[in-house]
Amino acid sequence: MRRRGSVVLSVVVGAVVASIAAVWGVMPAYAAGATATFVKTSDWGSGWEGKYTITNGGASTINGWSVAFDLPAGTTLGSYWDALLTSSGQRHTFTNRSWNGTIAPGASVSFGFLGAGSGSPANCTLNGASCGGGTPPTTAPPTTRPPTTPPPTTTPPTTAPPTSGLPRHFLTGYWHNFDNPAVELRLRDVPAEYDLIAVAFAEATGTPGAVSFGVDPGLSASLGGYTDADFSADVRTVKARGKKVILSVGGETGRVAVSDAGSATNFSNSVYALIQQYGFDGVDIDLENGLNPTYMGQALRSLRSRVGSGLIITMAPQTIDMQSPSVSYFKLALDIRDILTVVHTQFYNSGSMLGCDQSFAYGQGTVNFMTALACLQLEAGLRPDQVALGLPAGPGAAGGGIVAPSMVNQALDCLARGTNCGSFRPPRTYPGIRGAMTWSINWDVANGNGFARTVRPHLNTLP
Repeated sequence: MRRRGSVVLSVVVGAVVASIAAVWGVMPAYAAGATATFVKTSDWGSGWEGKYTITNGGASTINGWSVAFDLPAGTTLGSYWDALLTSSGQRHTFTNRSWNGTIAPGASVSFGFLGAGSGSPANCTLNGASCGGGTPPTTAPPTTRPPTTPPPTTTPPTTAPPTSGLPRHFLTGYWHNFDNPAVELRLRDVPAEYDLIAVAFAEATGTPGAVSFGVDPGLSASLGGYTDADFSADVRTVKARGKKVILSVGGETGRVAVSDAGSATNFSNSVYALIQQYGFDGVDIDLENGLNPTYMGQALRSLRSRVGSGLIITMAPQTIDMQSPSVSYFKLALDIRDILTVVHTQFYNSGSMLGCDQSFAYGQGTVNFMTALACLQLEAGLRPDQVALGLPAGPGAAGGGIVAPSMVNQALDCLARGTNCGSFRPPRTYPGIRGAMTWSINWDVANGNGFARTVRPHLNTLP
């Protein structure tokens, strides 16, 4: 998210993964005693997350490794991390990256990937020998025939969503607690189309992990006087209209760090105090400068135990932070999905990114970008009701990725119904897709309310 400037362009991330230009011609020498062990670390029915751990049980250092295996027809690979991949039909070969190719005796390294379908790896080899430490297998690749039944059209439910009091499909907007070229607004003047208002932002204090909040003096001056008491009264007014108000932590310049047990406790205590003081319904995690999933997860669980099941927990990661389940933001979302309300990823200021089909072609500002990246989260284990599309509210709101609100509606249709898609089509439909978010309410008002007035009515038409 942006703070006090007009347009500040994020570091644009271009193509995230470079294509592999050459196939290894000579495999490294096999070290006796080396093994590669596979586990499914997560399985959600339509897909799974897999992990191979390569252990050097021999007396010599392994300098470079290659793990190859077959997948049955009907099972495909998605995102992967900590390795390079080449594929030939259903045979897939993962090789080391520059930083994890050397394995000392007794040490191990690992890599992971996502799979779609029910199959598992077979006929595994490590540097040409059996992954179990024997000789290379002599069996031919599997010849399993493709399934004759069509793929499912919906993602099966897992656990029930938290009790948030929000509509099945809803619109989120960020409200500026600062002064910038967008329109300044009192909270009570937020347009009625917004169901969830994220107040941006809580600030770091001198205590690790702790945050504070108060009406920004610059905003107060621009509004001709706006006090903490005025803001608290506005929170009550907005909630009486049936809306929800949460406190967003972070932003582009936010420096809140929750990196150990003590700072996790400080975060939970300070956010709980602000909820009690101002009447917030929950918290939004929008940290663009690093996040520790272990301790932030601990902090959010502590906060939820104090507030109860009605606590709204949202996240606003950048697209790069949701490219792999091993990345901190993605890992946090999956770790707390039993208490998580929604992730509204910022589908802007991004450059080109991978989608769930591992294409390199999806550039920001397109329907394909929104649907392919949302699909990545949906196929990796988040429920449809936990995924929303985050877009800028027109000129001034972002440095790249601005789309017409009608394109947001197209992307929602594609995900929910399988209609109005671009060239990318998700492997199934997600009728429970939660909705949309915009940065920001203030920029939307400055641009004539086009985002809210276009997207919010469309949400009512979704399944």
